[in-house]
Amino acid sequence: SNLHKRLFEHQSSKYPDSYTSQRLPVALVYYAEFTDINNAIATEKQVKNWSRAKKEALIAGEFNELPNLAKKNFSK
Repeated sequence: SNLHKRLFEHQSSKYPDSYTSQRLPVALVYYAEFTDINNAIATEKQVKNWSRAKKEALIAGEFNELPNLAKKNFSK
């Protein structure tokens, strides 16, 4: 609910065993606002499981590319 506080916690390694504490400094490159905390948490968990390419498309605002990047390549 407090974006600035959360970013500060990541930057200051408030949780030393967290993913971001080993990858400092971090930069905020994308955020979305939600009116329902449950939707916010669900979306964050979903995005964390996305591929790097899909996350980069989201950051770049290439929303039309997201469905294509979600498809699996079964030709291997």
